[in-house]
Amino acid sequence: MINPDYPLASWFLAVSTSVFLVVYALPLLFIPLRWARWFGWELPTGNNDLTVYFARCLGGLALSVIIAVVQFIPDPKSHLVIFELIGLIGGLMTAVHVWGAVRKQQPWPETAEIPLYGAMCLGALYLRFANLS
Repeated sequence: MINPDYPLASWFLAVSTSVFLVVYALPLLFIPLRWARWFGWELPTGNNDLTVYFARCLGGLALSVIIAVVQFIPDPKSHLVIFELIGLIGGLMTAVHVWGAVRKQQPWPETAEIPLYGAMCLGALYLRFANLS
C-alpha cells in the first residue's frame, strides 16, 4: 500500500486520513453533538436540528474526501491534485480557526488546531511541489 518510490507522500496520506477519519469525519457524521462537547463547545438550548444537520454534512464531506484520498496512497505521484486539495483545505481551515481565535468565538481545542491545519497545508504543498515534482 505504501509506495516505495514515494514513501513520505504515501505515509502522509495514510496517517492524515486515519487521524481525520477517527477524530473528525466519523464523529461529526454520527455523533455531532457529543463531538462538540468533547471539543468544548457550549451547545445552544432549544432545537439543535440545524446544528446536527450542518455537522453531519461536514462529516459526510470529510468522509468523502478521505475515501477519495485513500485510493491514492499506493500511487501518490499520479494524483498530484489531491495534495493541492489537501493544501487548500488545510489553508482554509487554518484561516477559519485563526478567525475564530481572534474573535474569541471558539473553545481552546479549536484554537489549538491551528498548527495542525497549518502543518497539513504546508506538508501537502511541500510534497506536491518539492517531493513529487
